[in-house]
Amino acid sequence: MGTPMSETDQATAAKASASDPNRWKALVFIALAQLMVVLDATIVNIALPSAQQDLGISDGNRQWVVTAYALAFGGLLLFGGRIADLWGRKRAFVVGLIGFAAASALGGAATNEAMMFGARALQGVFGALLAPAALSLLAVMFTDAKERAKAFGIYGAIAGGGGAVGFILGGVLTEYMDWRWTFFVNIPFAIIAALGAYFVIREPEGGRNRNPLDIPGVLLSTLGLVALVYGFTRAESDGWGDSVTVGMFVASAVLLLAFVVTEARVKAPLLPLRVITDRNRGGVYLSLGIAIIAMFGTFLFLTYYLQIVKGYSPISTGFAFMPMIVGMMVGSTQIGTRLMTRVPARLLMGPGFLVAAVGMLLMTQLEIGSSYASIILPAMLLLGLGMGTAFMPAMSLATLGVEPRDAGVASAMVNTSQQVGGAIGTALLNTIAASATTSYIADHIGSATSRSQQQLVQLQGQVHGYTNAIWFAVGMLVLAAAIVGTLVNAGKPDMSATAAGAGDEAEDELPVPVIAH
Repeated sequence: MGTPMSETDQATAAKASASDPNRWKALVFIALAQLMVVLDATIVNIALPSAQQDLGISDGNRQWVVTAYALAFGGLLLFGGRIADLWGRKRAFVVGLIGFAAASALGGAATNEAMMFGARALQGVFGALLAPAALSLLAVMFTDAKERAKAFGIYGAIAGGGGAVGFILGGVLTEYMDWRWTFFVNIPFAIIAALGAYFVIREPEGGRNRNPLDIPGVLLSTLGLVALVYGFTRAESDGWGDSVTVGMFVASAVLLLAFVVTEARVKAPLLPLRVITDRNRGGVYLSLGIAIIAMFGTFLFLTYYLQIVKGYSPISTGFAFMPMIVGMMVGSTQIGTRLMTRVPARLLMGPGFLVAAVGMLLMTQLEIGSSYASIILPAMLLLGLGMGTAFMPAMSLATLGVEPRDAGVASAMVNTSQQVGGAIGTALLNTIAASATTSYIADHIGSATSRSQQQLVQLQGQVHGYTNAIWFAVGMLVLAAAIVGTLVNAGKPDMSATAAGAGDEAEDELPVPVIAH
């Protein structure tokens, strides 16, 4: 469990919550920044074919538009969270926003592939500073249990549904304007959020971690996470048996093991092991990462199914995801917010993941002729409802009992579990789908005598591949629910508490967390 807060820290947090009349205004700008980061993860995918053609990027190199961002973002998240603890979260938040806007401008103005890859890497660097600062700011500003439930409900809905909104916005901008606007659109988001944060946010004093940076920890964690993310990205394109892929996984295991050993020994670790060894926080990080594996796979396969098999346009595909957004909004802001202060978090997270699994189970029934209304619509609603209900208490519980000075790095762990889960999900599920498709086509193509029959077999093979991978995603969501049931044992929030984190209280009583992805 985390180290208890001092009476001074508790009094400071309580005073800040009671005296800060701008906290709801601040939530608007924090949520806007989160929306920008989440949108960027999907909006660029829609624009990628057009950007590739304009900039002359080869098929072999196009993955770097996505990979450059993922490597920088995933590899530097822990470092970004620690910098937020050192500098102050408000300063890290504003710097991250300004840097993200500048990198987006560079990407929109790119004239060649090198400029594009560099811009995407810079977006990842500043995103790794921005994301944990946003989450930790939200948590230190909302310390009352009921207010936290509402604030994290809104934040959770944006974090979960923003990616689907990116499909719509990306389709509109690419189809009616130009792919460059998928980058330029970030600039007004960032400027408004940065100005709002600068003038509105008042960060509570006394929560910084002024210890010197753990340089060995920074190097080992960054290199280990980069190797892990790149290993999964490489597996998707070159196969699991590729020598470089295997080498990346081995290197990642060695580096991350060395990181754990180092963190256990140094005086001021980058990631204090107490942050992740607590059963509740550890359960949240692990279950959230596994659930994200399933969710990222769904985004990927549904996009392919709707556009390639059903012939939807990019805009129509984006709007097809709307039921999931609606489900997430309802699950997060209505079910999660209303029940979080009344029942233990595990009774929202576990059933939430299982409801999402039922939605995913519906999608295993997809065929070429399946109608949107009979399968995809109810599946999307259930998936959104379940994930929205689970996300909100997970984010709020993610730093249960953590010290204020560790807030940024604890928040970074939530983002890290998401980013690594996303990289694993895309690579793993895509590989499962491709293998099942190849096997299906090999078994059935011989009976196809005409060209139209062969094309039909190929489409059937693709759908067969998608449904095989989605079965795996169902298993991931059930596993996430099992982890919640096994590890997460915190009770409902103490409604009489007004201060953040009461440290090592009884395990059946949930102190309001200092921070909360």
